[in-house]
Amino acid sequence: MVTAPVGRLLWVGLIWLAGTLCWAADKPPGFALSSAHPDATAAGVEILEAGGNAFDAAIAVSAALAVVEPTGSGMGGGGFWLLHVAETGRQVMVDGREEAPSAATATLFQNDAGDVVPSLSRDGPLAAAIPGQPAALVHLAKEYGRLPLAQTLAPAIRLAREGFAVDGPLLARLAYRFQALSRSPAAARVFLSGGGLPEPGSLIRQPDLANMLEMLAEDGVDGFYSGEMAKRLVRGVRDAGGIWQLEDLANYRIKERAPVTFDVDGVRVVSASPPSSGGVVLKQVMQVLSLTQALEQPAVDRKHLVIEALRTAYRDRAAWLGDPDHVEMPIDRLTSEAYAREIAEAIDLERARKSADLIPPQTLIEEGEHTTHFSIIDADGNRVAATLTINLSFGSAFMVPGTGILLNDEMDDFSAKPGVPNAFGLIGTSANAVGPGRRPLSSMSPSFVETPDRVAILGTPGGSRIITMVLLGILETLDGSDATTIVSRPRYHHQYLPDAVYFEPGALSEAEMATLRGRGFTLKSAGREYGNFHAVVWNRSANTLDAAADPRGIGEAAVRSSSAEKVLGAAAD
Repeated sequence: MVTAPVGRLLWVGLIWLAGTLCWAADKPPGFALSSAHPDATAAGVEILEAGGNAFDAAIAVSAALAVVEPTGSGMGGGGFWLLHVAETGRQVMVDGREEAPSAATATLFQNDAGDVVPSLSRDGPLAAAIPGQPAALVHLAKEYGRLPLAQTLAPAIRLAREGFAVDGPLLARLAYRFQALSRSPAAARVFLSGGGLPEPGSLIRQPDLANMLEMLAEDGVDGFYSGEMAKRLVRGVRDAGGIWQLEDLANYRIKERAPVTFDVDGVRVVSASPPSSGGVVLKQVMQVLSLTQALEQPAVDRKHLVIEALRTAYRDRAAWLGDPDHVEMPIDRLTSEAYAREIAEAIDLERARKSADLIPPQTLIEEGEHTTHFSIIDADGNRVAATLTINLSFGSAFMVPGTGILLNDEMDDFSAKPGVPNAFGLIGTSANAVGPGRRPLSSMSPSFVETPDRVAILGTPGGSRIITMVLLGILETLDGSDATTIVSRPRYHHQYLPDAVYFEPGALSEAEMATLRGRGFTLKSAGREYGNFHAVVWNRSANTLDAAADPRGIGEAAVRSSSAEKVLGAAAD
């Protein structure tokens, strides 16, 4: 048993008390942002310099990423935009998650024998759910922005018409998804060259996508979800074997949800709520780490405690979580201190538990690496943490002819069959079953961390590993790390099943690996770096801004104040 009174995590409670006695700035000295591509960061800077707020910049960055990083997000996908409105202190999650079409059934991706056919939910139009990103951008402009949508979408429209250069990461992912893209004539015309891969540095132009963005700017949601564009989308999907209907587009709605907000030892964390699993898992894990005094333990013991807390939290994720509009979830129980104490008391620092020894998710039921993230804060203190996706690289790899829209394959985020893993190795139950109008469970975890003297805006892509990366980023924030350290630190991960600790090069020392193996953990090298973390940190005591883009990617961070301009974190390819 490893438990202690709540209130010991990094002695933050004492820090908070001290912080309340010291001066802290009410507003940042300028703005800061970080995104996965320099052109997207430049789009956000352009809008902020033109008088837009963080929410206007979020529109510009989201749309620009849809153009220049089609591997991770797009107008044919969706995401979660976590907002903090400085004037009122309101915090809200804009849920632009994709939604299953009305003709979807629980056995949609099974054959006549009841076996799952993975390709059906990953490639082609049957894999595509109804996109939410276009509606989300219109919603942000209408409800939170200062500038007209035509202005905030202008950088993306320009990038789509004029083109952007093929970089190394894009070329690698084009090679990875070459066969799937080749099967879509419209996608092949945009992203491939003469039936092969494009040359490095060559330009990719997307005039159809530019036209679609202009329609969105002019007509709002009607420019995508009804009228001629909707007809093109449905016709293109159905002609290629999909099941979309016009009513599916017409009935799509953005939903504003209360984020998961919790205080642990004087630290406030705000994160995504269902249909994201991020906030629920983070709250459960952080409470366990508090009870076990994890941050006060030796490094190897801290990692042991993190892994064990994640093991149970991911089990519970698989068992219980889904679309809150369709599934009853025992979130109060899962995130209660009493349950956290039960988990903490079951942890043995001398030996690892086995996931097979935990109650399997099925018995508890009673009845993408390919994503993107950006973080923004403006001079008024408004902030956005947004994680967007089309699921796998290039989503379904299917582009609807004449639209420029590359569709998602988010249907793979549902549980195609209880107990059968998806593309990220995650298992599920009926809580996340395919069904009409349902939104699939997600790991996307845009988050705010608020300590007495600092505010951090955090998030990353990475499929099922997103939550653990954000958790480690939170722990780095509590350790007092700067933005560069937060995004750079090597990572490790455990998700209940498969029962193994996956780790990046350098995440575990030789001594730590020996100790953990001796305690019974199975360790597996990820064989590569993963994730693309973006962090913005506002030090309210010193009133300084810090931002960093993950060196694993090609992203860029920008910090600008009234006195000086800095561009930070331009990562090497």
